[in-house]
Amino acid sequence: MSDIADAAKRLLLGRPVRSENLGHTLLPKRIALPVFASDALSSVAYAPDEILLTLAVAGLAATTVSPWVGLAVVVVFLVVVASYRQNVHAYPSGGGDYEVATTNLGPAAGVGVASALLLDYVLTVAVSISAASQYAASALPALRGHEALAAVTAVTVLMLINLRGVKESGSFFAIPTYLFMFLIGALALTGTFRHFAGNLPRAESADLQLIADSSFDQGLTGLAGAFLLARAFASGCAALTGVESISNGVPAFRKPKSRNAATTLAMLGLISSTMIMAILFLAQATGVQYAEDPHTQFALDGQPLPEGYDQHPVIGQLAEAVFQGFPPAFYAVSAVTGLILVLAANTAFNGFPVLGSILARDGYLPRQLHTRGDRLAFSNGIVTLAVTAIVLILVFDAEVTRLIQLYIVGVFVSFTLSQLGMLRHWSRLLRTEPDPAARARMRRSRVVNGVGFAMTGSVLVIVLVTKFTHGAWITILALGVLFLLMRTIRKHYDRVRDELALGDDTSAARALPSRVHAIVLVSKVHKPTLRAVSYARASRPSVLEAVTVGVDKADVAEMTAEWEALDLPVPLRVLDSPFREITRPILNYVRSIRRESPRDLIVVYIPEYVVGHWWEQLLHNQSALRLKGRLLFTPGVVVASVPWQLSSTEGQTGLEGDTFMQGRRF
Repeated sequence: MSDIADAAKRLLLGRPVRSENLGHTLLPKRIALPVFASDALSSVAYAPDEILLTLAVAGLAATTVSPWVGLAVVVVFLVVVASYRQNVHAYPSGGGDYEVATTNLGPAAGVGVASALLLDYVLTVAVSISAASQYAASALPALRGHEALAAVTAVTVLMLINLRGVKESGSFFAIPTYLFMFLIGALALTGTFRHFAGNLPRAESADLQLIADSSFDQGLTGLAGAFLLARAFASGCAALTGVESISNGVPAFRKPKSRNAATTLAMLGLISSTMIMAILFLAQATGVQYAEDPHTQFALDGQPLPEGYDQHPVIGQLAEAVFQGFPPAFYAVSAVTGLILVLAANTAFNGFPVLGSILARDGYLPRQLHTRGDRLAFSNGIVTLAVTAIVLILVFDAEVTRLIQLYIVGVFVSFTLSQLGMLRHWSRLLRTEPDPAARARMRRSRVVNGVGFAMTGSVLVIVLVTKFTHGAWITILALGVLFLLMRTIRKHYDRVRDELALGDDTSAARALPSRVHAIVLVSKVHKPTLRAVSYARASRPSVLEAVTVGVDKADVAEMTAEWEALDLPVPLRVLDSPFREITRPILNYVRSIRRESPRDLIVVYIPEYVVGHWWEQLLHNQSALRLKGRLLFTPGVVVASVPWQLSSTEGQTGLEGDTFMQGRRF
């Protein structure tokens, strides 16, 4: 069974990679861009949709300001990119925002940032995969109603790909990501050329009448209009998610790591900003309209839309209009857009495990997340991310509209605290730096991070105010729970460390027990029991005895006769059990020895069967497991398991030629 499982693992994940080959898994910029930037690049597929969807509440006139809202988003995007270029140079170890906040603002701020980032990574996977499943369902009617199942399948496939290693997964994602950039670039250039040539067709939704909400009869004027604009801006800021992944993934870059990461950030900012503005410009030029509920917000010739009306995403409408008369281009754009939404989750699959490893190293997460798997990937972190995202997808039924409201709170918490930390970083260095040229560079960097702090802090306030009742409260609650959980884990590790530390007085650790009292538990007189007796005798304890529990008088008499016939130099003690219990009499006997001789060490030898099939485990060793579980909580007691390999284990130990290990030939 284990051989089959190992073969399946190798087929899915590949052969193990030696630790000294870690350098061969590092990424050049051409691979790092699709690996770490696919999340931010994919936001082109839904950030413009969210801006138009929000503005549609106020009617057609309101949607005309969408390019200006997009421009505000792009300004914030470029400022954040410039700020994070300072981060990767100052903190290239991979801790990213967590390291910046911890070093400059204290451990509490660091844990807060880490909580926000971990949650954002999970939501990145859930939102991107759910959006991709919606695209797939619109193209393949058979998937309608099964979007959640399709999303779970996609997450599982991504998990397996990433378990093969970061370089292999990066190579796998590079072609689709660059194809997406090429097709969106072709869409933008072709659409812009046709617009200025005067032959750009209208979008399929251009002739629909957009019905404004009754509270927006006057358009975007007044407080309600300003609030709606702020909501649209906050929704569009979903485009910024993923920027922080590069600062967390600096160790995965080839040398010079910081410079390559900063260059990748600059490319990401330029490409994503250009795409977002091009999409919004063409949406305005082609008359694209997009609404949250098309059947109540749209009308056609004064009549409600038919029930079967299927609203296509913004990029789908643009591709159909721009490439009118050339259907292959339309289908290519739609297919690659859906694919890039799936691949966007790969950013999280590279960022979450690295951050989780750093947090585990610092004691804020379980230690298992710190170690690499046999493919040099942080396997436990990858699996944890996948499982958590799958739970979210199932809970929210893969509905992007519900998930998107949870999305950007966490990332702007980390943005804001990170920029504040960088301000303190540069101020601290300036106090001790004598070189004028270096001081000038630090001042410039501080100005960049200062602008970044002011802008991201303002956006965070807008996001909290405009999205709190739309689901952001769930994110805030989750952040609080995760923060407390991580602090609790750290306190536990600190408490265990202090408890186990030797301290200055090591006399107690060097002291030997006055005597060793060995007890061999006997259920039957057979080969496993005799092996346990032999092991116990080999350890030369001060006292050695065999102990059994008398449940049935006839069985006890027969066992006693067999024991005496063997003429072993080990007495057999029978414990009474009037209520036919096994565990309690043994525990009481062991504790009585402890009370009589507190300085004695008691070693309990328990014979156990080693089985070759999982179902055999259900039929054996249950009493032994219960006993071990109780004895482990008894001070001064050591439990020794004495294994006996049954014939069903043949071929699974790898030691079949050793007669000592084969139970039946012992």
